[in-house]
Amino acid sequence: MATHPVPTPSGPPAGPVPAADRHGHENLRGILWILFSVVMASAMSLSVRALAGDMDSRMIVLFRAAVLAVLVGMPLIPNTPLRRQMGLSRPWLHLIRGAMIGFATHFGFYTLASIPIATASVLFFTAPIFATVLAGIFQGERVGPRRVAAVAAGFLGAVIILRPGFGVFHPAMLAGLASSACFAVALTMSRGLVKADGWLAAYFSSVVVTVIVSLPLAWPVLGLPTSGFGWAVAAVLVVTAFGRGVADLLAYRYAEAAVLAPITYLRLVLLGVAGYVFWGEVPDGPTLAGAAVIVAATLYIARREAQLARAAKT
Repeated sequence: MATHPVPTPSGPPAGPVPAADRHGHENLRGILWILFSVVMASAMSLSVRALAGDMDSRMIVLFRAAVLAVLVGMPLIPNTPLRRQMGLSRPWLHLIRGAMIGFATHFGFYTLASIPIATASVLFFTAPIFATVLAGIFQGERVGPRRVAAVAAGFLGAVIILRPGFGVFHPAMLAGLASSACFAVALTMSRGLVKADGWLAAYFSSVVVTVIVSLPLAWPVLGLPTSGFGWAVAAVLVVTAFGRGVADLLAYRYAEAAVLAPITYLRLVLLGVAGYVFWGEVPDGPTLAGAAVIVAATLYIARREAQLARAAKT
């Protein structure tokens, strides 16, 4: 996954570019990349759901991680300078982060395979809420009363969707929240590891550890797609997973999280429409209400983070 800037036309600029214009141009780049990420992530989720009829979700995780590990690892063999970028200064942190990503993927794929795809996607958007809580606990970050209120509102939205005691609960709903919690742990570790060892080491270690975590889980259900359609969907899964990873890296490299956060919720629209078209799934009232609360809470958290970041720079 290259992190080089997107190529721009060569040649000297006609004159000094105002800082505001440069900032706006960078945000535009980030927006275009996050739109691509939204499409890739939506296609990946649909691929998981389509493959669930042909493969167990545990095997889907193992298949995707193994193929990505090979695709990323093969260029390292002949490329000595690239291998030198693979130093692991804190291997135990890479192992823990990779395990969290692996478990997050297993929980997430099980959720996608088991409940309406729009409901699963809403639950995945609780990751920023968990990340805010973890930042306060483990990183000593001050979480003010307004962000505490946003976190509480986000969890209330999740409760509205889960509706405990009302007969619509499915274990995959809790798996969706567990996926978000594990991913939030990985997110809190990512910045330090990427800064210390580089994005390539962080990405490669995560897919390798996911393979290791997945082997014992997928061993009872080992198998490959049994039809041409299954292989085609599996190929889409790998390509979109890789494309989403590249797009996310570049999007958050160029633009602020507060700018990108609202756009990511297009996934809910795309997957809601796809769930209706392909599987006849229609989100009910409580799911829509819970989604609105979670979206509002996470958007506020992103906006507040941006305000605090700007205040710290002044």
